[in-house]
Amino acid sequence: MPPVRWGILGTGAIARAMAEALQLVPEAELTVIGSRTQERADAFGAEYGVPYRIEGYRAVCDSPDVDVVYIATPHALHARNARMAIEAGKAVLCEKSFTVTAREAEKVIHLARSRGVFLMEAMWTRFVPAVVALREWIASGSIGEVRHVSASIGFSKPYDPSIRLFARETAGGALLDIGVYPISFFSMLLGSPEEASGVMSPAPNGVDLQCAASFVYPSGALATFTASFASDLPTDATITGTEGSIHVHPPIIAPQALTRRANCGSEETVEFPYLGNGYPHEAIEVMNYIKTGETESEIMPLDETLSIMRTMDTLRGSWGLRYAADENSEA
Repeated sequence: MPPVRWGILGTGAIARAMAEALQLVPEAELTVIGSRTQERADAFGAEYGVPYRIEGYRAVCDSPDVDVVYIATPHALHARNARMAIEAGKAVLCEKSFTVTAREAEKVIHLARSRGVFLMEAMWTRFVPAVVALREWIASGSIGEVRHVSASIGFSKPYDPSIRLFARETAGGALLDIGVYPISFFSMLLGSPEEASGVMSPAPNGVDLQCAASFVYPSGALATFTASFASDLPTDATITGTEGSIHVHPPIIAPQALTRRANCGSEETVEFPYLGNGYPHEAIEVMNYIKTGETESEIMPLDETLSIMRTMDTLRGSWGLRYAADENSEA
C-alpha cells in the first residue's frame, strides 16, 4: 500500500504533537503544512521536514498531495476548515472541540456523509492502550455495573484575552477546550445523559474560567467533573461500580496506568505505555479506516460527537455563554 499522505492546518502545539506522532507511523507521510502566515508554515516545515509549506488553509485541502487533513486550528475555525476539506474530497481528522455548536457539527457531519468522506473527531484519549483496556475491563464486568464516574482536569493559566484559551473570538473557555475530555469520557462509558446541569465562574471577558457539571444517565448512573484554567487539578478519573472501582491515573487525556480495586479489598495497578506522545494511536486508527474505505470510526462515531456537542450546548445555554457561532447557527 502507498503511504497515507497528511496535511495539517495550523502550526500550534497540537499540530506539532501530530507532526511528531506521524514520524513514528511507518505508513504515514506528512506532506503539506498550512498556516496563517508563510513564515510560520516555513518554520514548521523546516522543523519537521514537510515538503510543501503553504500560507492559508484552502490550498492544503485542495492539494493533490494530501489524502487526509488534520485540523489543528482554533475551535471557531473547525467547521469552516472541515467543510473545505470535505468539499475537496479529503478525509478529515478534526480536533476537539469538534465545532463550537451542535448545529455546526450537524452541518459538517451531514456534508461528510453526503459526500462519502471519512470524518472523525480527534479524541485521541480513546485510542491509547490504557483506555482501550479500560473499556475491556468494564465490558467484562470486572467492577460490576458502573454507578458513578468522576473526573477533573485543570491547570493555572494567567488570564490573557488575546490568547486562544480565553479569547471570545476563538470560542475560548474551559468547557470547550478541556471540559470536552471528561464529557467525552463519560459518553464513552455511559452514553448520552438524560440530564445535564452545571455552574461556571467567568473570566473578565465572560468566557468560563472554570466550570463544573453533573449528569444523570438512563442507567441511573451519575457523573461529575470540574474543569479549570484557574487551578491545578488532579486531572484523573475514577469509575465506581457495584463490585469495585477503577482509578485512571493522570493525565486523563492520555493515561498510561489503571488501578483496579475490588470491594473485597484487593488491588492491582497495570501500566499501559503508549507509542511516542500517544498521538500515533489515533493516526493509525484513521489510516486503517481510510485503507478499508470506511467513512466513520466505531470508537469515536459521529453520532456520539454530535451528542457531546449537544451536551456542551446545554451547559453553555444554562450559563448564558454565547459565541459568534451561536448567532450564525440561528441565522
